[in-house]
Amino acid sequence: MKITKTLTKTLSFVLLGALTASPAWSFEASNNAECIAPANPGGGWDFTCRQAAKTLAELNLIPGSMTTVNKAGGGGGVAFAEVVGSKNDENSLIVAASAATATRLAQGAYPGNNMGQVRWVGTIGADYGMIAVGKDSPYKSLTDLLNAVKADPSAIAFAGGSAVGGWDHLKVLLATNKMGISDPRKVKYIGFDGGGDAVTQILAGNVQAFTGDASEVLGFLESGDLVPLAVLSEQRLGGQLANVPTAKEQGIDVIGANWRGFYAPGGMSDEAYQYWVKNIKTMYASDEWKAVMKQNGLAPLELFGDDFNGFVANSVSDITDLSKAIGIIQ
Repeated sequence: MKITKTLTKTLSFVLLGALTASPAWSFEASNNAECIAPANPGGGWDFTCRQAAKTLAELNLIPGSMTTVNKAGGGGGVAFAEVVGSKNDENSLIVAASAATATRLAQGAYPGNNMGQVRWVGTIGADYGMIAVGKDSPYKSLTDLLNAVKADPSAIAFAGGSAVGGWDHLKVLLATNKMGISDPRKVKYIGFDGGGDAVTQILAGNVQAFTGDASEVLGFLESGDLVPLAVLSEQRLGGQLANVPTAKEQGIDVIGANWRGFYAPGGMSDEAYQYWVKNIKTMYASDEWKAVMKQNGLAPLELFGDDFNGFVANSVSDITDLSKAIGIIQ
């Protein structure tokens, strides 16, 4: 009898614990989860949010749907400051980020802010850089364009979706340096709030060349409004970009990979943070996301949670050193 009572008592505690204990993944995003794209529609951050939101919903990894909120300004600084300030404890919010985000943090372009104020969730691939011109441009290759810059730097202006000294700017400077233009201050660059705005300047004839990422310009390539001169990748990309030559093929040994991913508010709960890390990782591994990557020229890059945080920290350090070397920061 004593054994039976003991077993009954033990089972009661076990059942009570099972009913009251929180499961490992107790958090679930709300039905109105948001992804902030820190730029106007049409750029790479906008692409990151909208494609991820669509795929997360298709895979039933989030309840309901996710809204993309475009919040342009300060090259991502407006969104970063808002997340750190008024949205610091939001659990159903993620924010699109990229190498451009790390660049601005490295250069102090978000005054008063630093990478440790947010939580780094994970990557969804790497978006290789691209240099393109308008359909009526006289430049038919990257070598043609950069030779023109070398002959008269004032005649060519590049437009990109990052501020002066940002990642889109740095990619151009790396390329022009390979062409023997040793003074980066002579290269004209105009920064806009996102790649979509930069492409608009090309179409309007206000600038001569575009520097950005492959995913930002696919729609314009399909329409014929933009002509790609080079991708800044080790090898040619697949899909719609299979016929675009690399810079290396044209004798300009430059690689420009822009990682894409997400950060979350710094005050997000541990349960919510692990939820987003787990679900972004699951999405990344899915056949649906592999199809998105192939269609949009994204290369594999798989970093999540602590690994991603360490990667961003190293990137910020490296970009700080590069920026000092070319005189962008002291």
